[in-house]
Amino acid sequence: MASTRTATGKHRRTSKVNIRTGANVVGITTVASGVVAGITGQAFAADGGPNPQQTGLTQAIVIGDGIADHIEAQAQSQETAAEQAAAKAKAEAIARQEAARKAEAAAKKAKAEREAKERAAREAERKRLNTFVSPISGSYVSTGYQASSGLWSSGSHTGIDFHASTGTTVHSVGMGEIVEAGWGGSYGNNVVIKMNDGTYTQYGHLSSISVSVGQKVTPGQQIGLSGATGNVTGPHLHFEARTSPDYGSDMDPLSYLRTHGVNV
Repeated sequence: MASTRTATGKHRRTSKVNIRTGANVVGITTVASGVVAGITGQAFAADGGPNPQQTGLTQAIVIGDGIADHIEAQAQSQETAAEQAAAKAKAEAIARQEAARKAEAAAKKAKAEREAKERAAREAERKRLNTFVSPISGSYVSTGYQASSGLWSSGSHTGIDFHASTGTTVHSVGMGEIVEAGWGGSYGNNVVIKMNDGTYTQYGHLSSISVSVGQKVTPGQQIGLSGATGNVTGPHLHFEARTSPDYGSDMDPLSYLRTHGVNV
């Protein structure tokens, strides 16, 4: 009997195929303020299934959010710095304007004060120049006007005498111009001044003269020193007030001085 033999062979057991996905690359590129971030995700595990907390995509999103937050923080910081710089610049501009305003106000005030002082000085000088003084400081009248005596050729005194020892300073009684300075006969060394008001004053018997013809003089200015030159009995100052430079045009010297504010 023919027997039938079944051919035997190795039978390969069906293998279990483990399928694992290849690396799943998730590339996320973020461009902001010149920053480029490239992130590669991890592959999903086929066996265990996707884990939301471990997938590469989730990691990429989390990292991307962090970078975005960082960039936003940088932008906010830059914006804050810009605002602070602008505020500082504005404050400095306001400070400069305020300083300029104060400087201008100070300059105007200084100018006003300077002009006020100048006006006051001019006024004081004007008053000084219009002021009359005594020809001899701290003296007194020893012989009055029109006193009678044979000592004078006219028979009476044409001026007043101020008590003064030789060498006492003699002042111009007011502002004027010297019209005579030298020997005056019986007046000895004498000075005649044309005053600003058109009157004339004379100073006689001087020991020395310190001015010259044509010179301008001011109230209280020294014109010479008292003495005993000419027709005298002793040192003193002979003072006359005249309407002209000529002898015989005399007027009361005391009234003249007092009219001009001199208390003699």
